[in-house]
This record gives sequence, structure tokens and C-alpha cells, in this order.
Amino acid sequence: MLDTQQIKDMDAQYVVHTYNRAPFVLERGEGVWLYDTEGKAYLDFVSGIAVNALGHAHPAVVQAIVEQMGRLDHVSNLYHTAPQARLAQMLVQASFADKVFFCNSGAESVEAAIKFARKWARTHYGNDKTDFITLSGAFHGRTLGALALTPRDHYQEPFRPLMPGAKVATFNDLASVEALVDEHTCAVIVEPLQGEGGVNAATPEFLRGLRELCDRNGSLLIYDEVQCGLGRTGTLWAHEPSGVAPDIMTLAKPLAGGLPMGATLMTQAVADAIEPSDHGSTFAANPIAASAAIAVVGIISEPSFLEHVRWCGNYLETGLLKLQEEHDCIQQVRGRGLIWGVECNTAVGPAVNAAAAEGLLVLNAGANVLRLLPPLIIEQEHMDRALTILDQAFGAL
Repeated sequence: MLDTQQIKDMDAQYVVHTYNRAPFVLERGEGVWLYDTEGKAYLDFVSGIAVNALGHAHPAVVQAIVEQMGRLDHVSNLYHTAPQARLAQMLVQASFADKVFFCNSGAESVEAAIKFARKWARTHYGNDKTDFITLSGAFHGRTLGALALTPRDHYQEPFRPLMPGAKVATFNDLASVEALVDEHTCAVIVEPLQGEGGVNAATPEFLRGLRELCDRNGSLLIYDEVQCGLGRTGTLWAHEPSGVAPDIMTLAKPLAGGLPMGATLMTQAVADAIEPSDHGSTFAANPIAASAAIAVVGIISEPSFLEHVRWCGNYLETGLLKLQEEHDCIQQVRGRGLIWGVECNTAVGPAVNAAAAEGLLVLNAGANVLRLLPPLIIEQEHMDRALTILDQAFGAL
């Protein structure tokens, strides 16, 4: 059996270095806990970057995966399967949408949204309505279309030229969007709550204004809920409190309980523009991933579960605000439900490392924002432990 150093050496030799990983090697997970190859336990407030919403090895997800694996593992989208149809029904009935396209990741769901929006615009307006408006601080993915809508030079520069027609407005500044909207605007894409961008929430007024702008201009409104959707904010969808529905919504991270799966939800008007062979995916709605997602969506959709997320969010916010009072380095605490950002007046990397050393996994959202994305199943005792460790970690900044 390989030891910790052998695993790290093997990774360094054979895996492309696109990530700077933590110095330990994780081996197993159970609930809100992770364990490394040395036997050390870590309270997981990263959740695989908002993926493990039900924690690790949740019994309902494990059961769904094992049962489906023994029945049917993969057949491609040349054939009907029950898990895909049932999951699509669940997502439609729980949202604004009429139809769902399945894929394998968040970036893929954004790429599908780009293609579907352009096909819709071409169908209704001809060939010249192809531009997209994105917002400052946005993160929509690393594939070339999604990257063009992620306005950060250090991500984009090595891979230019990118998809043309992407314009950047200012987040929560409706006038800046209005100044860019014209007859060439195909769609506006926005995260109702930005994750990678520093945990910034779009105001209800901003989302309402975007809806009105898009309607007046004959453009689509796209919500990216890859990170903030499916219960993370305490409502099933992050945009729910605004009361403003999109035309297209992207979804991924927590959907299949740790298995790769994404989805692009849309109105019937958008779906009507899509024809067979316009888009596709070999692995999309794989029966195993779809079965896991059915279990995840069923649990998270329960009103009592979402009430638990809201209660935990309020408790965590209270604790973080208390830390702000005690540590001069903390400038602002912001978030909702169980996605929180703690903005500091210095780089938070040392605090992330200090927390890990004490058995708490957290991450950053930009250089100066410490981000918390715990499993939605956490309890008060886990939050108390995390706050105690963060108190020590911020003290080192």
C-alpha cells in the first residue's frame, strides 16, 4: 500500500500541475469529516467546493449508487432510461423550467446555455444577435466559451483569443448593463450569488432590472447556480428570494452527491429552438449519476431540510460577526445559508493553512476572502468547533 509521500511523488510525476494541492492526502470521508492517510481527521467546510452537500458517504446516496450499478451502468443517450426521465421531472417540477439538458459538469452546463441561447436568438432574430453580457467578479468555468464569460485576466490571458462577443458590466450596477445592451445582445448571464468572485449576492432589484432589460431587448436571462444552487443558500434555488425567474439556469456541483453531473434548465420557448443533433453528450444523465441525483434532490427539496440550512446559516453568521468584532483583520462578513465569505485586509492563505493544521478545511475566494462551504447536514457542534479554530486562524493574520 502506498504511503503519503509515495502518493504525492506519483502525483507530481504523472499528473499535470494545474492545482497547488494541500500537503496531506485524503483517504476517506464520513458525514462532515474527512480523514487523511495518516489518520488525521478534518472537519470539512469545503465540501469538494460545494459538491458534497449531503456530506460524505451519505447512506441514501450510497444506496442509490450501489443499486443502480447492479442494474444498469451506462447505455448513452441513444436510449431511454428511467433515472434520466425521473430526475428531469423532479427538476422541472421544483423550478421555473419546462425542459432539462443533462451534462457532466458546471462548465459544460454553461457551454450548453451559450449554445442554446445563440440558437434561440438565431431562430427568432437572425444571425447577428450573438453577444453575451457578463458581470465583474463572475466565474462561469474554464472551457473556452465559459472562460470568455469569466472576466479575469489571469484565467483568460494564456488562452486568447476567446469566444467573441462577451461584454463585461459591473455586478449589481444596472446602469452599466443597460449601457451595453443593444440589438446584438443574445443573453445576460449572472450568478445570483457569486462564489469564486468573493461571495457577493445580487440584489433583488438588480435581478428584477436584468429581467426587465432582457424582456425589452428580446434577450435571454441566464442564471448560473452551479455553486449557489440546490439548497446552498437556504432556499432550493438562490434566486428564489428575488421572485425573478430566468430563461435558462445552469446547475452542477451538488447535483449528484459527488458524482460528475450538470444540468441546463430552460423554458419551453428556449427548448423549442433546439433540435436533435444541436448538442449532445455521451455520458450525460448516466443512470448511476442520475440515480444519485434523484436521492440528493429528494432530500434537499424537503422544507424541513431547507429550514435546517437557514437555521445553520443564521447561527454561523452570528458567530462570524462576533469574530469580526474580535479581529481587526476582518473587514466584512457576507453570505446566505451555508455559503459565507469573510473578507480580510490581507491575504487569507495563512488562515486557510492554519485552520487545516488544526483540523478544519476552508478555502479562499480570491486572495483576501476566506470562504466557508460546509455540508448542508452540519450541526451546531460542528459550527462551534469551526468558529473556535477560525478564531485562532484569524489571530495569526
